[in-house]
Amino acid sequence: MATIFQRHFPWRENNDFQLLVDGGEIFPAMLTSIRAAQSQIFLEMYLVESGSLLDQFIASLMNAVQRGVNVYVLFDDYGARGLSARDRQRIIRAGIHLAIYNPLRLGKVRRNLLRDHRKLLVVDMAQAFVGGMGLTDAFDVEVNPQTFWHDVAVRIEGPVVADWYAVFCRNWRYWAKQDVLPVGVSGADVAGVSAGRVAGGHHFGALSIHHFFLKRVRNAERRVWMMTAYFVPSHRLLHALRKAAKRGVDVCLLLPGSKTDHPAVRYAGHRYYYSLLRAGVRIFEYQPRFLHAKVLMCDDWVSLGSSNMDRWNLRWNLEANQEIENSDFAACARELFETDFASSEACYLNTWQMRPRYRRVLEWFWGKVALWLENIGSRIRRKR
Repeated sequence: MATIFQRHFPWRENNDFQLLVDGGEIFPAMLTSIRAAQSQIFLEMYLVESGSLLDQFIASLMNAVQRGVNVYVLFDDYGARGLSARDRQRIIRAGIHLAIYNPLRLGKVRRNLLRDHRKLLVVDMAQAFVGGMGLTDAFDVEVNPQTFWHDVAVRIEGPVVADWYAVFCRNWRYWAKQDVLPVGVSGADVAGVSAGRVAGGHHFGALSIHHFFLKRVRNAERRVWMMTAYFVPSHRLLHALRKAAKRGVDVCLLLPGSKTDHPAVRYAGHRYYYSLLRAGVRIFEYQPRFLHAKVLMCDDWVSLGSSNMDRWNLRWNLEANQEIENSDFAACARELFETDFASSEACYLNTWQMRPRYRRVLEWFWGKVALWLENIGSRIRRKR
């Protein structure tokens, strides 16, 4: 089993990965795994809000406890502001072990900015689920059939599940001040064919996710495709994307359209479109719903999970992605991208230069705000 104190996890062979698209596939698969649990359930989640979807998860976790399963739940305090006091008490009274990541405190500005943005479920060391989803009705296809947020996750079986268990345990032990009981079931003998690696298992793991992606972009031969909910990239990533496009690699960005929960971030990201389009990067803005997914693909390598490639994310959030090296899984990811491209509006250099003046003003203004926040964040981090 992987040690929970190592900084970077190794590549592990013989895993099986299944891509799950939107809440209609993600949540039934997660609930099925929870309902079949025999020993342990570990759930780590950023965005949590009382509602129909959370009710299903609480009920399934309560049933698991009644079967003798040990259940451990770790919620981020800021992300779980929508968790009602009633639901919190239901969780605790059911015998579910609950811990809160970095409780918000008055006067602790620097500390309050540090958030656990991971989305992780590990069941019996046999399966893990990693993605960008939250336990809120915004992702529920049944509750919001027209406006549900578009997201993806991956179901994982094989040796790499032990690394996800280690990721959870390290965070749990720090915030819960207690250990988890020994795990009685292991899925390390699954006969999979895919290589996988946990990225971002340590604190500020988004930096390693960013590093691994940059390295792949610089070495890509055919394709660099990226979908993210918030596009405020680092200067190094911008340079790498432009350089890859100029040497003939197919570089495509799939980003949110007007349907987004943070319009200001979208406008801040627009200031990079001109230089990217001029370099030959293709940009698509997704139209049907809010694009919340985070998927990176370079040739046959795919990284997906909780991490957006934005600067705030890199500086403050605890993140984790699953990296996968397999041509069949890459083909599934490519099919997802192509389906979403067909539901998107393409941006072209000539029409982009003709956008209305008011949009240019908004881009300038929110770009300045983003830069100001970045500078303040840098000063705060240096004082820690």
